[in-house]
Amino acid sequence: MTQDFGFALWGEDEDHEDEQLWALCEAAENLFADPPAPVRRRYELLGCAFEGDVPSALGLLVLKPLDKHGEAQWEWYLKDARVLTTRVCARDLSRLDVTVEAVRGDEQPDYPERRALSVGFGLADAEDRPLGQCRDLAEVLPAEDPPPHSVRLLGCAVQGPLLDVLQRRKKRRLGYRHLDALDAAGERLALAGYPDIVDWQPSARGPGLYDLTVHMDPLPPVTADIWRLWQGGIPERPNLWARFDELGRDHWLGPALDHRQWQRPDRPAGTTFHLDGRHVTDEEGFFCALGEAINGPGGYFGRSLDGVADALCGRFGATLPFTLVWHDHEVARRCLGVPPLTWRPAGFGELLAFLREERIEVVLA
Repeated sequence: MTQDFGFALWGEDEDHEDEQLWALCEAAENLFADPPAPVRRRYELLGCAFEGDVPSALGLLVLKPLDKHGEAQWEWYLKDARVLTTRVCARDLSRLDVTVEAVRGDEQPDYPERRALSVGFGLADAEDRPLGQCRDLAEVLPAEDPPPHSVRLLGCAVQGPLLDVLQRRKKRRLGYRHLDALDAAGERLALAGYPDIVDWQPSARGPGLYDLTVHMDPLPPVTADIWRLWQGGIPERPNLWARFDELGRDHWLGPALDHRQWQRPDRPAGTTFHLDGRHVTDEEGFFCALGEAINGPGGYFGRSLDGVADALCGRFGATLPFTLVWHDHEVARRCLGVPPLTWRPAGFGELLAFLREERIEVVLA
């Protein structure tokens, strides 16, 4: 049970236009848990023509639906794709049918829809290098998804459209909603997730309160440790993120982003910032350290290279051009971009090239 965090549940107003507070909740039960293992699925890539030998391990496999002219329309991807079998295509002996096992990417359709008269799919790797084409895709015996994860929101003071539904005064489909964790002052600490309300009952925590049962993705247990460091507001000491692994550092950047509005105003062009590189052992550590170099403890300046590029447009604490003194840069030089993966985080040299391309003068110290 999570008794040391409060939560705010937000949804749409009656007109489905503006966000509205639906409930303040005293605690959440079963919010933190290890996520289920990703579901591995089998797919048939039918009528494939590869540009080279068929690799046994594809890593991230990107499928691009093609129109009738062979032009790519969008992207759909499979993660950790491995080739199980290859065989000659019965309809075209010059092509192959390939069976792969992979994890379907999150937040995308179950199947990559194609336009009429499509000629198939373009295939590419994580670096967008073309691998070839296939004429069709089919999932083999669709795998059963794991059951939804249940969380109980306890002691909820409910209002607005949600109260009308709970008290059965109205029947309506509840619209978009999200759950925020709150700090000790009752301000937003971090986004907790996107719950789907499936049941409710009066709460033993007090008259007029409800306990809500929701389905939502669990948060890794390390998130609770991170939230405790933010519960009193923006941390006053730097490098508190350094104790966490890559997953924890990525979740550290969530509260940092949510507290961005309290960061310093943009410093003038020509300012020099100092990046403490002692703990930059992974890409997430670089973004944590860069945020603190620009905006102090708990600071934020992007959680991806695209995010840093957005931050450089202004209102994130710095004005181009500026100087970044990267202390103890040898730590990143040794650690970043080392694993031989098909997809890998940006290496030290790539981060350096990106910063200089964005007109940041980098001094290695």
